[in-house]
Amino acid sequence: MIEALKKKLGAEGEKLLHELHVILPAEIRRAVEMGDLKENSEYKAALERQQFVQARLGQLTQRLSKLSAIDPSQIPKDKAGLGSKVVVVCQDTKAKETYHLVFGDSEDFDEGHVTMMSPIGRSLLGVAVGDLVTLKLPTRTRKMKVVELVTIHDV
Repeated sequence: MIEALKKKLGAEGEKLLHELHVILPAEIRRAVEMGDLKENSEYKAALERQQFVQARLGQLTQRLSKLSAIDPSQIPKDKAGLGSKVVVVCQDTKAKETYHLVFGDSEDFDEGHVTMMSPIGRSLLGVAVGDLVTLKLPTRTRKMKVVELVTIHDV
């Protein structure tokens, strides 16, 4: 999971670097050749895009740095943590629900993905199979039992 995310972010970074060093300079050069830069919308748009790309590259670099600092050996093998799939049964409705614990700054949330800092994510961190989880929500309190756990080590 961590390596796949690093690969995805690295690929995005490579595309942005290509845009920053090849595409945008060509667009800026073309816009400069048109003349009067005060009223040149192409020039302004290219500069704005350049600033955006630089900012995004900074974010990617920071995120990749944080990902590299994660030590998978520190993630428990028998308790829920980053990358875990947790299946719970609601004690009231007996409905089965599946949650995947992901980073708080994830951009792609599939169904069932919850950040570790969300109320659900915080209540699931560190649980094991058989544990009862109490989830306090603004409207009610839910009690759930953990029936299945797949950690990042099991994938």
